[in-house]
Amino acid sequence: MSTRSRPDSLPQSQSPGITRRSALAGSVFAGLALLGACGRDEVRPVAKTGSPDAPLAKKVPKGTKLTVGDPSIQKALELSGQVDQISFDVEWANLSGGPQTLEAFRAHALDLGAVADIPPIHSVWTGIPTKIVAAKFRQDPLHHPVYQLGIAPGAGVDTLADLRGKRVAYSPGQAQGALVLRLLKKLNLVKTDVRLIELPSTGDVYPNSLAARQVDVAPIGGVNVKRYVAKYGKDGGKTIPHGLRDDPSHLYAPISTLEDPGKAAAIREYVQHWARAVSWIEEHPKEWIEGYYVKDQGLSVDDGEYLVDAEGEPDIPASWTDVIKRQQETVDLLAAETDKPKLNARDLFDLRFESVAADAFRAGGQG
Repeated sequence: MSTRSRPDSLPQSQSPGITRRSALAGSVFAGLALLGACGRDEVRPVAKTGSPDAPLAKKVPKGTKLTVGDPSIQKALELSGQVDQISFDVEWANLSGGPQTLEAFRAHALDLGAVADIPPIHSVWTGIPTKIVAAKFRQDPLHHPVYQLGIAPGAGVDTLADLRGKRVAYSPGQAQGALVLRLLKKLNLVKTDVRLIELPSTGDVYPNSLAARQVDVAPIGGVNVKRYVAKYGKDGGKTIPHGLRDDPSHLYAPISTLEDPGKAAAIREYVQHWARAVSWIEEHPKEWIEGYYVKDQGLSVDDGEYLVDAEGEPDIPASWTDVIKRQQETVDLLAAETDKPKLNARDLFDLRFESVAADAFRAGGQG
């Protein structure tokens, strides 16, 4: 159950770096490229200085720094002035999404990332153990989905029952890919009942693939839904609802980072700022639309209003019991469909942080 009722307007998108309490994000990419070039086996692991199960310190040690990839919250903290309240140094990395975040974790160039529910699972399967430290959802996820199914002009898809035999865009290791697998299960189909076309679900790759009729169906989200229908609706392009829950939004960190007591304390404080930023956005929709969507993302006011309305109200649960249960269902589905080992979903969460975000969210935008 949500601790408060507020419209959520935090998309999974990128924004330019800021200079306040930060170094240039470009330095993170430079370090990532350098470390990545050395090969995975040549990267020295972060020293383990504590236990991930040790109680979290309430005070962040002097000199602690986090490198954070959370572009939309970065902007919310700047717009609200809360960035000045952060007690430790932050280096903002202008990256988001599973693939970029995972590569940054692999290169030890990132301490904390913002993603959906699939990357924390995929990271373990690819040898980068991580844990979730914050979780946010939508109170009415079926009526405020993150994604719609984009349908290509002339694809002959009017309902979900028409998916059999169609070419479906598929991105393994990302939320959109998992959504496709969930949808097939819902329809009692197997992967061979459709043609899965592997494509990265970044930027406007999926809308362009639909428009070019390279695929028949693709999960699209954000302003791409509005723009795709406006641009290609006259040709027969459209979207249909998938009818599934697709709303998880998480912060997660490598276990190696959480084993550092100073960084773990800093992450605890950051999670509090993260929750307060969600609250501030809901309390200041006009400032958010103008400062983030218009000035930072280059969208129109109309686009910004569309996104705020589409995202509905957030749910930051104080208990992760149901969250872990839903995550286990996702783990089991992905393990079966991708021939990966089964995982205990509880192990993907750092339970020391379970109520941190909810407590801060309850306190409000300036709590």
